[in-house]
Amino acid sequence: MAPSALSAPLAIVLVASLIAAATDIWKFRVYNVLTFPLLCTGLAYHGWFGGIGNSLMGALTGFAALIVLHMLGGMGAGDVKLMAGVGSWLGVEYTLYVLLASSLAAGVYASALVLFGGRLAETVVNLRILIHRLATIGRYLGSDDRMEVEVNRADRRRRVIPFGMMVAIGVVATLLCMWNH
Repeated sequence: MAPSALSAPLAIVLVASLIAAATDIWKFRVYNVLTFPLLCTGLAYHGWFGGIGNSLMGALTGFAALIVLHMLGGMGAGDVKLMAGVGSWLGVEYTLYVLLASSLAAGVYASALVLFGGRLAETVVNLRILIHRLATIGRYLGSDDRMEVEVNRADRRRRVIPFGMMVAIGVVATLLCMWNH
């Protein structure tokens, strides 16, 4: 998809990701009332104007990139659905750009939480748990329970990364890169 043909989809994704960022920062939730219409309208838009294949593959790319993290308990389902919606509007190529920028932003944010929050030892233990979960990935390990516990903790602002905010940063970074080319 040419960058000029991407202006309407990118504007819609920018607005949706900013809304997701606000709710994720405020309530640590990315709501279905945002993600499902985003996904469906992206598929409908590209179905009407051509490019349904790229839209569907973009949605699958956004979903597939994050579903394992959700299954391992490291991410909420709303984040996964948000990236599927983003993918339905942007297609595969630009969804990968948003995922890359979002992941880099999340990595910087997580590093700051670990370094400035004094949680290095706890992080090492959590990484060991993650490695164990990866080794036993064949079964569902209760990710929703883990996220619920983390989100409901009093110190959640120092423990949980609002990935919806990281997606908004990724969308803005992708938009800025497009304007510079």
